[in-house]
Amino acid sequence: MQSLLKMSRGIDAFTKWTGKRLAWLILIAVVVSAVNAIIRKTFDVSSNSWLELQWVLFSMVFLLCSPWTLLDNEHIRIDIVNNMLPKRVRNSIDIMGHVFFLMPLAIVMIITGIPFFLRSAEINEQSGNAGGLPQWPAKSLIMIGFAFLLVQGISELIKRIAVMRGLIPDPHASQVHALEAEVEHLVEAIEKR
Repeated sequence: MQSLLKMSRGIDAFTKWTGKRLAWLILIAVVVSAVNAIIRKTFDVSSNSWLELQWVLFSMVFLLCSPWTLLDNEHIRIDIVNNMLPKRVRNSIDIMGHVFFLMPLAIVMIITGIPFFLRSAEINEQSGNAGGLPQWPAKSLIMIGFAFLLVQGISELIKRIAVMRGLIPDPHASQVHALEAEVEHLVEAIEKR
């Protein structure tokens, strides 16, 4: 199990490193969007490639940073119900969710995403919009993003099993979610009145 945990730490480091760098693409997408809007309003000139670039940048962040979201335990779940359950039940739900939902979905998306990308790259598929971007780079994001998510899912599964066996402390035990922190902040502000 120690070698699996070592592999998990390596996966986590890669995921965090990748996520922190790719998250900056949101800022670039906002700048591209703002500049495009200003040019369109000021000079009455527009470019489909700049519009499509915004979508591709957002897609890159959404697909390639989703493993970082999983790593930081910020993925969607029903926290009110989840927090009322005993730790062992929560851990079991996480394991079942990873094994029966996350990993099969990721595998299906990779398997179907590869031919989807290859067909597009083979014909050098271009946008249907005049002056648009090639489509195959954006289509490659599907298989890459889900491959990253599958690998991070494996890492999370290894850690969850190790936590249940008592081999490592729960990496999310002391984590305060953003919503919980906001509620605490609001309660403090109300009490000060």
